[in-house]
Amino acid sequence: MATDAYRQLLEATVQHLESLREQGVRSVTVQPETLKALRPPVGSAPPRGPAERSASGFPPPSQVASKPAAVAPPIPTATRRLDLGSPLPPDAKKAALEELHARALDCIRCPHLAASRNHVVFGVGDLHAQILFVGEAPGADEDAEGEPFVGRAGELLTRILQAMGLTRDTVYIANVLKCRPDTPGQQVGNRKPTTEEMHTCLPYLEEQIRIIRPKVMVALGGTAIEGLIGRSVQVTRIRGQWLQFHDIPLMPTYHPAYLLRNEAISEKRKVWEDMLAVMERIGLPISEKQRRFFTKPA
Repeated sequence: MATDAYRQLLEATVQHLESLREQGVRSVTVQPETLKALRPPVGSAPPRGPAERSASGFPPPSQVASKPAAVAPPIPTATRRLDLGSPLPPDAKKAALEELHARALDCIRCPHLAASRNHVVFGVGDLHAQILFVGEAPGADEDAEGEPFVGRAGELLTRILQAMGLTRDTVYIANVLKCRPDTPGQQVGNRKPTTEEMHTCLPYLEEQIRIIRPKVMVALGGTAIEGLIGRSVQVTRIRGQWLQFHDIPLMPTYHPAYLLRNEAISEKRKVWEDMLAVMERIGLPISEKQRRFFTKPA
């Protein structure tokens, strides 16, 4: 049998090749020393999977180059059922959210995050919002100001809302994680929250949802989607497809930060199509101008 280290190396390589294939890459250059490292240890047999492996441990080139992308498995809904209960009257909503906010400010469930944070980034917007936007976690700007999406990505989200005929005051914006993921030894930059951190913090978001009761949720980026459904997925596979978070329709789409890195009109158009679907879902009027955003004139 192949060693655990060899299996891990092989599986990581196969996953990387599959990812490249999904991005449209049809061939790769492999150095001889790389192939040597991927050969099975002496006396062991290369592991077999659903697809036959070649002598080097890779899927045969024909499979890598031309095999159509596998159909993504069904995306699970939330693992716990959120009891929305009866809608709260406006005064009770405000009091309930204030009480939840106070609890979040005192939270030390993740001691390492509590020790390094400047602010708990709870959430902002309309208590009666029809749309709730969910990001992954605060960054440095959000941690400094105590409000989600206030950096460059936040500015872009604000412009997207304006294009929808909305403002930050007419939706609700929150994150899966309420504290900035700590970055020991780093002066700049952010890190992805861990699965455990997101699982620990998710009840705060679920309680926000129970109080606000949005008609639709929008998950911004793969990490936010993972935090909500409890499973790592490729956002390129599921964006634009309606999912369910408990009993609430959930639209997964790209994070605004992705659009800042990739300014292709085609990518902006994808996010805008997702926003049009959200608008249609809750019955917001859509003008012809809005429908034609990012499309070339005839």
